Amino acid sequence: MDALSRQVPVWTTLKIELDNRVARVTLNRPEKLNALSRQLMSEIVQLGAWLKLREDIRVVILSGAGRSFCAGFDLNDFSSASDGESPRQAADLGRLATNALTDVPQLTIAAVHGHCVGGGVVFVAACDLRVATTETTFVIPEVDLGIPLAWGGIPRLVREIGPALTKELVLTCRPFGADEAKAIGFINQVVAASDLDTTVTDLATNLASKTLYSLHSTKQQVNAVMEEIAGTGRSAGDADMLVYAMRDTESREATARYLAQRK
Repeated sequence: MDALSRQVPVWTTLKIELDNRVARVTLNRPEKLNALSRQLMSEIVQLGAWLKLREDIRVVILSGAGRSFCAGFDLNDFSSASDGESPRQAADLGRLATNALTDVPQLTIAAVHGHCVGGGVVFVAACDLRVATTETTFVIPEVDLGIPLAWGGIPRLVREIGPALTKELVLTCRPFGADEAKAIGFINQVVAASDLDTTVTDLATNLASKTLYSLHSTKQQVNAVMEEIAGTGRSAGDADMLVYAMRDTESREATARYLAQRK
Protein backbone atom coordinates (compact mmCIF):
# COMPACT_ATOMS: atom_id res chain seq x y z
CA MET A 1 0.00 0.00 0.00
CA ASP A 2 1.59 3.26 -1.12
CA ALA A 3 1.64 6.57 0.75
CA LEU A 4 -1.23 7.98 -1.34
CA SER A 5 -3.61 5.15 -0.48
CA ARG A 6 -2.75 5.54 3.23
CA GLN A 7 -4.07 9.09 3.25
CA VAL A 8 -7.65 9.52 4.41
CA PRO A 9 -9.43 11.58 1.73
CA VAL A 10 -11.18 14.81 2.65
CA TRP A 11 -14.47 15.25 0.80
CA THR A 12 -17.24 17.82 0.90
CA THR A 13 -20.31 15.58 1.17
CA LEU A 14 -18.73 12.48 2.73
CA LYS A 15 -17.00 12.13 6.07
CA ILE A 16 -14.71 9.18 6.70
CA GLU A 17 -13.18 7.99 9.96
CA LEU A 18 -10.94 4.98 10.51
CA ASP A 19 -11.14 2.81 13.61
CA ASN A 20 -8.66 -0.06 13.40
CA ARG A 21 -10.01 -2.26 10.57
CA VAL A 22 -13.32 -0.42 10.27
CA ALA A 23 -14.09 2.65 8.13
CA ARG A 24 -17.05 4.80 9.10
CA VAL A 25 -18.44 6.65 6.09
CA THR A 26 -21.11 9.29 6.68
CA LEU A 27 -23.31 10.92 4.06
CA ASN A 28 -22.71 14.50 5.14
CA ARG A 29 -25.39 16.83 3.78
CA PRO A 30 -27.54 17.05 6.93
CA GLU A 31 -29.08 20.36 5.90
CA LYS A 32 -30.50 18.54 2.84
CA LEU A 33 -31.26 15.29 4.71
CA ASN A 34 -28.33 13.82 2.77
CA ALA A 35 -30.08 14.10 -0.57
CA LEU A 36 -27.99 12.53 -3.32
CA SER A 37 -26.36 15.32 -5.30
CA ARG A 38 -23.98 14.91 -8.21
CA GLN A 39 -21.08 15.78 -5.96
CA LEU A 40 -22.05 13.20 -3.37
CA MET A 41 -22.39 10.55 -6.08
CA SER A 42 -18.99 11.44 -7.49
CA GLU A 43 -17.42 11.22 -4.06
CA ILE A 44 -18.98 7.78 -3.50
CA VAL A 45 -17.35 6.63 -6.76
CA GLN A 46 -14.02 8.01 -5.53
CA LEU A 47 -14.57 6.31 -2.17
CA GLY A 48 -15.02 2.95 -3.90
CA ALA A 49 -11.76 3.34 -5.80
CA TRP A 50 -9.91 4.36 -2.62
CA LEU A 51 -11.29 1.46 -0.57
CA LYS A 52 -10.00 -1.01 -3.14
CA LEU A 53 -6.48 0.16 -2.23
CA ARG A 54 -7.02 -0.24 1.51
CA GLU A 55 -6.39 -3.90 2.31
CA ASP A 56 -6.15 -2.96 6.00
CA ILE A 57 -9.87 -2.03 6.07
CA ARG A 58 -12.19 -5.02 6.38
CA VAL A 59 -15.58 -3.47 7.16
CA VAL A 60 -17.25 -0.22 6.06
CA ILE A 61 -20.17 1.34 7.95
CA LEU A 62 -22.38 3.67 5.87
CA SER A 63 -24.61 6.09 7.77
CA GLY A 64 -26.23 9.49 7.37
CA ALA A 65 -25.56 12.69 9.32
CA GLY A 66 -28.37 14.52 11.05
CA ARG A 67 -32.02 13.54 11.20
CA SER A 68 -32.17 11.00 8.35
CA PHE A 69 -30.13 8.47 6.44
CA CYS A 70 -30.94 9.83 2.97
CA ALA A 71 -33.70 11.86 1.32
CA GLY A 72 -33.01 10.29 -2.08
CA PHE A 73 -32.38 11.83 -5.48
CA ASP A 74 -31.65 15.58 -5.31
CA LEU A 75 -33.86 16.73 -8.17
CA ASN A 76 -32.86 20.38 -7.89
CA ASP A 77 -29.18 19.53 -8.19
CA PHE A 78 -29.66 17.23 -11.16
CA SER A 79 -31.85 19.69 -13.04
CA SER A 80 -29.23 22.44 -12.87
CA ALA A 81 -26.74 22.83 -15.66
CA SER A 82 -23.15 21.69 -15.30
CA ASP A 83 -20.25 22.77 -17.48
CA GLY A 84 -19.04 19.94 -19.69
CA GLU A 85 -21.50 17.39 -18.28
CA SER A 86 -24.30 15.92 -20.38
CA PRO A 87 -27.70 15.07 -18.85
CA ARG A 88 -26.95 11.39 -19.37
CA GLN A 89 -23.64 11.61 -17.54
CA ALA A 90 -25.37 13.27 -14.59
CA ALA A 91 -28.17 10.70 -14.62
CA ASP A 92 -25.67 7.83 -14.70
CA LEU A 93 -23.82 8.94 -11.56
CA GLY A 94 -26.29 7.08 -9.35
CA ARG A 95 -25.62 3.77 -11.06
CA LEU A 96 -21.87 4.31 -10.87
CA ALA A 97 -22.07 5.20 -7.18
CA THR A 98 -24.31 2.23 -6.34
CA ASN A 99 -21.99 -0.13 -8.21
CA ALA A 100 -19.03 1.39 -6.38
CA LEU A 101 -20.66 0.49 -3.05
CA THR A 102 -21.43 -3.03 -4.23
CA ASP A 103 -17.99 -3.68 -5.67
CA VAL A 104 -15.74 -2.69 -2.77
CA PRO A 105 -13.95 -5.78 -1.37
CA GLN A 106 -14.84 -4.86 2.22
CA LEU A 107 -18.07 -5.91 3.88
CA THR A 108 -20.47 -2.97 4.00
CA ILE A 109 -23.04 -2.30 6.72
CA ALA A 110 -25.82 0.26 6.25
CA ALA A 111 -26.81 1.98 9.51
CA VAL A 112 -30.21 3.50 8.72
CA HIS A 113 -32.27 6.00 10.70
CA GLY A 114 -35.00 8.52 10.02
CA HIS A 115 -36.13 8.68 6.41
CA CYS A 116 -34.62 6.50 3.68
CA VAL A 117 -36.02 7.56 0.33
CA GLY A 118 -35.66 6.40 -3.28
CA GLY A 119 -32.00 6.33 -4.19
CA GLY A 120 -31.21 5.96 -0.49
CA VAL A 121 -33.11 2.66 -0.52
CA VAL A 122 -31.00 1.57 -3.50
CA PHE A 123 -27.83 2.52 -1.60
CA VAL A 124 -28.98 0.38 1.33
CA ALA A 125 -29.69 -2.50 -1.04
CA ALA A 126 -26.12 -2.18 -2.35
CA CYS A 127 -24.72 -2.83 1.14
CA ASP A 128 -24.04 -6.34 2.42
CA LEU A 129 -25.76 -6.02 5.81
CA ARG A 130 -28.39 -3.54 7.02
CA VAL A 131 -29.43 -2.33 10.46
CA ALA A 132 -32.31 0.13 10.91
CA THR A 133 -33.85 1.90 13.87
CA THR A 134 -37.45 1.33 14.93
CA GLU A 135 -38.58 4.74 13.67
CA THR A 136 -37.00 4.39 10.21
CA THR A 137 -39.36 4.93 7.29
CA PHE A 138 -38.56 3.65 3.81
CA VAL A 139 -40.29 4.92 0.69
CA ILE A 140 -39.62 4.64 -3.05
CA PRO A 141 -41.46 7.63 -4.58
CA GLU A 142 -40.00 7.62 -8.07
CA VAL A 143 -43.18 6.54 -9.91
CA ASP A 144 -45.17 9.30 -8.20
CA LEU A 145 -42.39 11.66 -9.29
CA GLY A 146 -42.90 10.52 -12.88
CA ILE A 147 -39.52 8.82 -13.17
CA PRO A 148 -38.50 5.15 -13.12
CA LEU A 149 -36.51 3.64 -10.28
CA ALA A 150 -33.02 3.50 -11.75
CA TRP A 151 -29.43 2.86 -10.64
CA GLY A 152 -29.94 -0.91 -10.69
CA GLY A 153 -32.60 -0.56 -8.01
CA ILE A 154 -35.09 -2.96 -9.62
CA PRO A 155 -32.81 -6.02 -9.89
CA ARG A 156 -31.37 -5.35 -6.44
CA LEU A 157 -34.84 -5.24 -4.89
CA VAL A 158 -36.08 -8.25 -6.86
CA ARG A 159 -33.29 -10.46 -5.54
CA GLU A 160 -33.71 -9.18 -1.97
CA ILE A 161 -37.51 -9.19 -1.57
CA GLY A 162 -38.86 -10.88 -4.73
CA PRO A 163 -40.67 -9.61 -7.83
CA ALA A 164 -44.18 -9.20 -6.39
CA LEU A 165 -43.11 -7.05 -3.44
CA THR A 166 -40.76 -5.06 -5.66
CA LYS A 167 -43.63 -4.23 -7.99
CA GLU A 168 -45.90 -3.33 -5.08
CA LEU A 169 -43.47 -1.05 -3.27
CA VAL A 170 -42.15 0.64 -6.42
CA LEU A 171 -45.52 1.12 -8.13
CA THR A 172 -47.62 2.14 -5.10
CA CYS A 173 -44.86 4.31 -3.59
CA ARG A 174 -46.27 3.50 -0.15
CA PRO A 175 -44.03 3.98 2.90
CA PHE A 176 -42.97 0.93 4.89
CA GLY A 177 -41.37 0.77 8.31
CA ALA A 178 -38.34 -1.01 9.68
CA ASP A 179 -40.33 -3.94 11.07
CA GLU A 180 -41.89 -4.64 7.68
CA ALA A 181 -38.49 -4.21 6.02
CA LYS A 182 -37.08 -6.88 8.31
CA ALA A 183 -40.07 -9.18 7.82
CA ILE A 184 -39.62 -9.13 4.03
CA GLY A 185 -35.88 -9.75 4.31
CA PHE A 186 -34.59 -6.32 3.37
CA ILE A 187 -33.17 -5.45 6.81
CA ASN A 188 -31.08 -7.73 9.05
CA GLN A 189 -31.80 -6.08 12.40
CA VAL A 190 -34.14 -3.47 13.86
CA VAL A 191 -32.94 -1.67 16.99
CA ALA A 192 -33.86 1.33 19.11
CA ALA A 193 -32.38 4.59 17.86
CA SER A 194 -30.23 4.84 20.98
CA ASP A 195 -28.73 1.40 20.23
CA LEU A 196 -27.92 1.89 16.55
CA ASP A 197 -24.31 3.00 16.92
CA THR A 198 -23.43 0.34 19.50
CA THR A 199 -25.12 -2.44 17.53
CA VAL A 200 -23.42 -1.53 14.25
CA THR A 201 -20.04 -1.01 15.91
CA ASP A 202 -20.20 -4.40 17.64
CA LEU A 203 -21.21 -6.09 14.38
CA ALA A 204 -18.43 -4.38 12.43
CA THR A 205 -15.82 -5.20 15.09
CA ASN A 206 -16.87 -8.83 15.15
CA LEU A 207 -16.66 -9.14 11.36
CA ALA A 208 -13.36 -7.27 11.16
CA SER A 209 -11.79 -9.81 13.52
CA LYS A 210 -12.32 -12.64 11.03
CA THR A 211 -9.85 -13.74 8.36
CA LEU A 212 -9.62 -11.51 5.30
CA TYR A 213 -9.81 -14.38 2.82
CA SER A 214 -12.99 -15.79 4.36
CA LEU A 215 -14.67 -12.40 4.37
CA HIS A 216 -13.78 -11.64 0.76
CA SER A 217 -14.58 -15.08 -0.63
CA THR A 218 -17.98 -15.24 1.09
CA LYS A 219 -18.97 -11.82 -0.22
CA GLN A 220 -17.78 -12.67 -3.73
CA GLN A 221 -19.65 -15.98 -3.82
CA VAL A 222 -22.92 -14.52 -2.56
CA ASN A 223 -22.71 -11.57 -4.96
CA ALA A 224 -21.97 -13.90 -7.88
CA VAL A 225 -25.05 -15.97 -7.09
CA MET A 226 -27.23 -12.86 -6.80
CA GLU A 227 -25.99 -11.57 -10.16
CA GLU A 228 -27.15 -14.83 -11.72
CA ILE A 229 -30.56 -14.46 -10.09
CA ALA A 230 -31.11 -10.83 -11.13
CA GLY A 231 -28.09 -9.18 -12.68
CA THR A 232 -27.46 -5.44 -12.65
CA GLY A 233 -25.41 -5.48 -15.86
CA ARG A 234 -28.30 -4.16 -17.94
CA SER A 235 -28.73 -1.15 -15.67
CA ALA A 236 -26.39 0.91 -17.84
CA GLY A 237 -29.53 1.90 -19.76
CA ASP A 238 -31.17 3.30 -16.62
CA ALA A 239 -29.63 6.71 -17.30
CA ASP A 240 -31.41 6.90 -20.66
CA MET A 241 -34.74 6.18 -18.94
CA LEU A 242 -34.12 8.97 -16.43
CA VAL A 243 -33.19 11.47 -19.14
CA TYR A 244 -36.31 10.56 -21.13
CA ALA A 245 -38.55 10.89 -18.06
CA MET A 246 -37.13 14.32 -17.28
CA ARG A 247 -38.11 15.46 -20.78
CA ASP A 248 -41.46 13.68 -21.07
CA THR A 249 -44.39 16.07 -20.61
CA GLU A 250 -46.55 13.74 -18.49
CA SER A 251 -43.59 12.78 -16.33
CA ARG A 252 -42.63 16.42 -15.77
CA GLU A 253 -46.21 17.21 -14.78
CA ALA A 254 -46.14 14.33 -12.27
CA THR A 255 -42.88 15.66 -10.82
CA ALA A 256 -44.36 19.15 -10.44
CA ARG A 257 -47.49 17.78 -8.70
CA TYR A 258 -45.41 15.68 -6.32
CA LEU A 259 -43.12 18.55 -5.36
CA ALA A 260 -46.11 20.91 -4.90
CA GLN A 261 -47.75 18.41 -2.54
CA ARG A 262 -44.54 18.08 -0.56
CA LYS A 263 -44.33 21.86 -0.13
